[in-house]
Amino acid sequence: MTHYPYKLLFVCLGNICRSPSAENLMNHLIAQRGLQGQIVCDSAGTSAYHVGEPPDQRMAAAAAKRGITLKGRARQFEPEDFEAFDLILAMDTENYRTILGLDRQGLYQDKVRLMCDFCREHTDREVPDPYYGGSDGFKYVIDLLMDACEGLLDHVLNVQETPA
Repeated sequence: MTHYPYKLLFVCLGNICRSPSAENLMNHLIAQRGLQGQIVCDSAGTSAYHVGEPPDQRMAAAAAKRGITLKGRARQFEPEDFEAFDLILAMDTENYRTILGLDRQGLYQDKVRLMCDFCREHTDREVPDPYYGGSDGFKYVIDLLMDACEGLLDHVLNVQETPA
């Protein structure tokens, strides 16, 4: 059996839109299923553009319409995160490549996945960055991430149940 807690890190560029949304949506699903303490979530950005800032207000408004409050402060991805987390989820291929580029010895490639790999209904391969768009883009990202988070949670639970 896999160790507890199982640690997930969600990563986008600035850590104020997509990755904190994924973190908070996943925490919401974890709480709904009574799995607090078994799965722990965090988020980070590949850039330092917004370090210390709260989630984008437009993203927070889109999440609030689903009954979810976005919490947290932006931080930058660090090489130590490879060891600290069981699964690192990139929102798009650019951030995926950036993360893998920090793994100079190729030791952690099996820990890094694209978030949309876990979508069940959406066919997107990447979570689009809504930062420069309108409110519909933020709503779409919440819907897409909810789909991916539900699939991801089932994946994690299957991993937890699989004997080593």
